[in-house]
Amino acid sequence: MFTESASSPDKIAGSKWGAHLATASRPRSSQAHWLNLGSHGLVFIVDGSRVYDVEPALIDRLERALDGGEAEVEGVLASVGLSSCELIDYAPLQSPPVHALSLAVAQKCNLGCTYCYAGQGEFGGPAKNMSLSTAQQAVDWMVRSKKPGERVNLAFLGGEPLANRDVIRAATRYASSVCKDLGITIRFSITTNGTLLTESDAEFFEEFGFAVTISVDGLREQHDRQRPFKNGAGSFDRIMQRALPLLTLQQKMQISVRATISPGNYDLRSALDHFLGMKFHSVGFSPVLRSPSGQGEMSYPDLMLLLDAMVDCGLEFEKRTLRGERYAFLNVVNALHEIHNGTHRPYPCGAGAGYLGVSASGELSACHRFVGDKHGQMGDLVRGIDTAGQNRWLAERHVHNQTPCQDCWARYLCSGGCHHEVIANGRTACNYIRGWLHYCLQAYDRMLKLRPDWFGEAGAPYATLDETNPF
Repeated sequence: MFTESASSPDKIAGSKWGAHLATASRPRSSQAHWLNLGSHGLVFIVDGSRVYDVEPALIDRLERALDGGEAEVEGVLASVGLSSCELIDYAPLQSPPVHALSLAVAQKCNLGCTYCYAGQGEFGGPAKNMSLSTAQQAVDWMVRSKKPGERVNLAFLGGEPLANRDVIRAATRYASSVCKDLGITIRFSITTNGTLLTESDAEFFEEFGFAVTISVDGLREQHDRQRPFKNGAGSFDRIMQRALPLLTLQQKMQISVRATISPGNYDLRSALDHFLGMKFHSVGFSPVLRSPSGQGEMSYPDLMLLLDAMVDCGLEFEKRTLRGERYAFLNVVNALHEIHNGTHRPYPCGAGAGYLGVSASGELSACHRFVGDKHGQMGDLVRGIDTAGQNRWLAERHVHNQTPCQDCWARYLCSGGCHHEVIANGRTACNYIRGWLHYCLQAYDRMLKLRPDWFGEAGAPYATLDETNPF
């Protein structure tokens, strides 16, 4: 049984934890969340994402205060100097500057993933490629108001972006040259299914220091079931073969795996160990919470089984890290750093704000997932951002305007969840996310006591999951 009093990862390995974590992490106060760890307690203050190591007696006082409601909980917290600091701004963002674009350079794909948010790459329309002139226009539009020393990010997505390889390379060279002339730092990334990778791509990505994310949904059997070619053939072996030149050259570039998890795909540890053993820079998992057909979406029982598997990976991360090994399980790495840094935000990502998607035809959207979706339209490259629509969208999506987020202790870490998933399907993963964060708070307590130096190591967090919240 996973218990809050467990003091070592070894004591809770081999158990099933999902349902317990969902119960233990339920919201009881909008101001704080607390854990009884036996010899001591943890108090997580929602405003500012602050974590305090406290005496068990304070945990007992907070438990008793629940009978008196929020005011009594606030009184207990205030009596020990842990009251709210009002660090979160209730005002929504207004016309924020754009510093990152994702270009849908190829709205088409050679795979037939049934859960694909892009409708197997075409976003519900005809297959198309972005022209070089549109890509260059996007770059010019992004950097036009930037000052020397500022940073921007350019991502290539699809569909399968490498179906339009020539535009990727030309646009990268163009953006690099423009930014060098302006004194701007630019970073490049690409998310690819990996089937079209070549040795020449490896050399190109290394030259420009790309962050390369390859979509691989587990080991061969599970991956081939979820991500076949459109003729039904498996794609796993092809991807592994095509990834080897990148892994061999990897120095300036970083090659990571992003695995999308659907029901029945719970052997995360085997996949994690396999890909890290191949020297992928990091591996992250993300559940299917929304698919156009509904196929592959995770139900509550599915998410609890996934939570078991995620905690299993997290415990392995703790053990190996305590032994001094590098074990780049992206979900836990980013969660621990965000807790340590006191990350608190009213939005889950930069979508609709500092980060926008650009369709092959030059339309602007809230992010790469909203290409062709009326719920995330933001203007176009010719006329620019529809600022009234953007500001209205940002006001509506602020976590304080989301239900039931106002009463949830995790609201400034989760920040309401992926906009695209929530708008389409609602909040189906709250118990999963809270349960995962509840575990991560315990892992943070152990790591901070046993490996405090880890939090200062260069290079972490290692990456992001599609520019969205990593939880």
